[in-house]
This record gives sequence, C-alpha cells and structure tokens, in this order.
Amino acid sequence: MLGPLEWGSDGVAAVLRDLNIPYITINPGASYRGLHDSIVNYLGDSQPEMLLCLHEDHVVSIAHGYAKVTGTPLFAAVHSNVGLMHASMGIFNAWCDRVPMIVLGAHGPADAAKRRPWIEWIHTVSDLGAIVRPYTKWDDHPASVPAAAESLLRANQIARTVPRGPVFVSFDMSLQEEPLDPSTVLPKASDFALPSTVRPSAHDVERIAQLLAGAKHPAIVVGRVSRDLDRWNERVALAERLGAAVFTDRRIAAAFPTDHALHIGTLPALAPRLRDADVILDLDALELAGALRTAWEGSRVDATVIVCSPDRYVHGGWSKDYEALPPAAIDVPVDPDELVPLLLEALRDRPVAAAKRDALSKAAPKESAPASDAIDMVSATKALRRALGDDEACLIRLPLGTDYRQLAFHHPLDYLGGDGGGGLGAGPGLAVGAALALRGTTRLPVAFLGDGDYLMGVTALWTAVRHSIPLLVLIANNRSYGNDVDHQASVARDRSRPVERKWIGQRIDDPPPDLAALARAQGAQGIGPVTSLALLDDALRDAIRIVREGGVCVVDIVTAPKP
Repeated sequence: MLGPLEWGSDGVAAVLRDLNIPYITINPGASYRGLHDSIVNYLGDSQPEMLLCLHEDHVVSIAHGYAKVTGTPLFAAVHSNVGLMHASMGIFNAWCDRVPMIVLGAHGPADAAKRRPWIEWIHTVSDLGAIVRPYTKWDDHPASVPAAAESLLRANQIARTVPRGPVFVSFDMSLQEEPLDPSTVLPKASDFALPSTVRPSAHDVERIAQLLAGAKHPAIVVGRVSRDLDRWNERVALAERLGAAVFTDRRIAAAFPTDHALHIGTLPALAPRLRDADVILDLDALELAGALRTAWEGSRVDATVIVCSPDRYVHGGWSKDYEALPPAAIDVPVDPDELVPLLLEALRDRPVAAAKRDALSKAAPKESAPASDAIDMVSATKALRRALGDDEACLIRLPLGTDYRQLAFHHPLDYLGGDGGGGLGAGPGLAVGAALALRGTTRLPVAFLGDGDYLMGVTALWTAVRHSIPLLVLIANNRSYGNDVDHQASVARDRSRPVERKWIGQRIDDPPPDLAALARAQGAQGIGPVTSLALLDDALRDAIRIVREGGVCVVDIVTAPKP
C-alpha cells in the first residue's frame, strides 16, 4: 500500500493489485475517472500498469491477444455504455475463442439525484451488463466497496475456470468517488483459491484406454488446448503410443507438430480422411460434428467417437458458437489437458492393435521457380519462411489464402490461430497483446494480416509504439475484401448473372490506402508497398532487424487478387 485507503476507488484499486495482474488496457472515460485516479496516484500506475489504447475495441483485443499466449487474463477498462458498445465485438471474439478476460466498466450514479445533467443521464442505463451478457460468463454491478472486492475475486475465478472466457464488472461513479470508511476491511486474494481443474473419473479413463488400445485405425482430433509445452509433449506421446492419425484445425492455435508423420492435416479441409478411423478421440475440437458430417456425407457415423470437452458449461441460447452436436459413445466434460496424461499412464504397458508408425518428419515442400515476379499468397508464405529461417517466431495471425504447407509448427507458441468471432478489425490489437506477452523473450512476434482487418484496427499499433512492444506486422494487401469477392462470384453464378461485376463494392482501390504511411502515422516503421518478389526478401530482412532492435514495423505486401 502507498498509504491509507481514502476513496472508494482506492479500495477497488487495492483489490486489482492484489489479484497480481500486470496490465490494465484502457481508453479513458469520465465514468471511471475515480478508478483512473486511484490507479495512477494510489497504485503509482504499477501492478496493474495502464496501457493506453485509442479505441475500446483495441482495449479488448489487446487483452485477448495477451491471453492467447499466457492463458491468463488482463483487466480491460471501458467507458460506460458507449465504451462497452464499442468493445462488444472484441468481447464476442474473446468469448468464441474461450480466453479469459476481466472487463471493467462504469456508469453514472444509480441515484438519479447525484447525476450531472445530460452526460451522466445518457451514460447511465438500468442494466449495463445486458449489452454483453449473452457472450460473457458472468457480470455484476456491485453497490459498495466490500461488494466490489468480492465481485472482483469472483470474476477472477470465473474468467480463469475452464472453459475460460470474459467476465464484466461495472462500478457506479458514486461508489468510486465517495470517501471510504477507514474501518473497511478488504479481503485478500490469497484467501480465495482458484478452483481446481476437474479430472475425469478412473472408470472413464479405463473405458477410453480400452477403446483406443483396441482400435486398428485410431484418430485424434486436437482442438482447444493450452500453450503448455509439457501438455504438447504428452499429446505427441499419446499419438505415438497409439499410432493414431492426428488432425488439427488452422482456425485455432498450434496443438501438434504439423510435420510429424502422424499429422494428417488440418480441418475442415481434410475432414473426409476421418472416415478411415474406427475410433476417434476428440480433444475439444472446434467443429467436430461438422467434420464428421462431411466425412460420412451426412450418413450415420460408424466410428466410435469419444468426446472430451468442457465447452457445454458455457453454452447458452443467444449465440450458436457451440456448433452442431457430435455423436459420442463416451462423453467426458473435462479439459483435454487433464485426460491425456491419464490415458498415457493407462496405456503404458497395454498392447495396442494399431500398426506401429514411426514418427518421422515429412519432407519439406519442393521449391519451384515462380512463374512471374508478382506476389501471391504461396510465394508470400515461402518468403516469410525464408526470412524467418531458424528464428524462433510466433505467428500470431495468418490471413486467408496462407499456404500452410510451407510452414511447420513445432511448439505451442508457433501459431496462435484466429480471432474466435470471425469479424474484421481485431487483428492489430490481438497482435499487440500477443507481442506484449512475448516481450522480453527470444520469440519474434509476427502478425500476417489481411488489408481489411488492418485498416479497421491500425491505430492499435500506436499502443505498441507508445509502450515499447516490439512487433512485426505483414499485410497481405490484395486491395479488396477478397473473401467477400468469392461470395459475390458464387451468388452471381447461381443466379446466372455477370461474375465480372463481383468487384463492385469490394475493391479497396482508386485510390489505394497507403498502408505503410498509416503505420508511420502511429510512430511505427512502414515498408512498402512491396509489389514484386525481387524486393520482398530484402523488405522482410529489414523488417525483422527493426523488430529485433525493439521496434514496430509494418510491411505492405501487395498480393495479386484472385482472378
């Protein structure tokens, strides 16, 4: 403590510090001016340290990116109803991505007699949490400092409990700005342990081990798992013990070595290969039922399916992000990281029916001379691989069209997957948050973004520059909303209309935005537009050097649009 607790917001700030979370991302607003003052003047802007953001969407997406690396939450502060509405898309992303986050809000006085005219009326609502309740695990609006302390302790527990997710706590301005009774006693976070992770029963472990040991063609579908290297190694050991075919999902983070002989490929592209399996172990796959439906072409699945996922504990009626319901012979609602080591132990001395396959690395893709000097996503991916060489890197994001055959993931931090909710604009903030978590390590943070995503979120890079967070951002700039171009072409063909008009309302051109200049406007280094393969290797080398020296650098890579 820096001194006696004098104000309600000092009490809230004291609990924030006690939770031992290092940062609070903020976009300032008068609704939490009292808490802002307490963090600055009572805590000394330390533990948590403020990270200033230029938009509430960045407040949340930076916290999201940090959690993708660490598995732990940051505080994310947003201003009243208007700030929360700005932040809502980012909170939805975090919800769909199952990452922990503690969103802090505020509102005008509940006592109408205490509200300033106009502004504190329009920034006060009767149920602020209703804005994000369908896609948060829990929300609360405590009416006193002791209640706020308990609310924050509970929020921390709920956000971190599997399946993890965002929570929201809002503080009345009066609670923050009224003097605090000096006799107020605040609880200690150390007295409130995080819940222990639920483990599968011995009976279920034995049943699953029997089925896997007896399978002639076992398969493992690896989905949402932790960034823990020991858990990664256990998954590899389990697959090798069984000789199981392994499927991963490029929409979520790296979960198995992609050049391992047992790694068949990624879903949904290779879903038909699941039909070769007689027993399938699901480790919290993102979309298992859809993959099975594709593999069996809508007919009854005749493989034995074992589901291991805690995800149903956050399923609600508003969002359908839980996907279709998969069949299951055994259904174990626990974290897959808890099941795998128990299966390894159960299978240690047990014979397995599957043919033994050696875990040999696959040959690297053959290089071929490019047909032209223009850059497409295949040549851009190859150039990135060459530029990284043996450097330890974290690919935070990859755009649609990435040639994944050119990339190999050997560590849980090699690739962090998508944004969860499938919208645009989160990419730059996610990149900054992940880079923050990686700051001080040897791992190079690299975000390869689409131009539409970058343009919506580019001002997030200012926070990286302001707070000295090294980061490399590459832009796959086809000067269009390329995925939507494909959709419009499909609709036009279905309706026998001119496909040639698919670009209208889609092109980001005439004039093309200067993406490198936008980076420089945030204080970062900007390189490009790079329009030829002959220049790309040198541009990437220069950019990597800038980031290794502590800078933030953006490379605008102009890629050919789809014909």
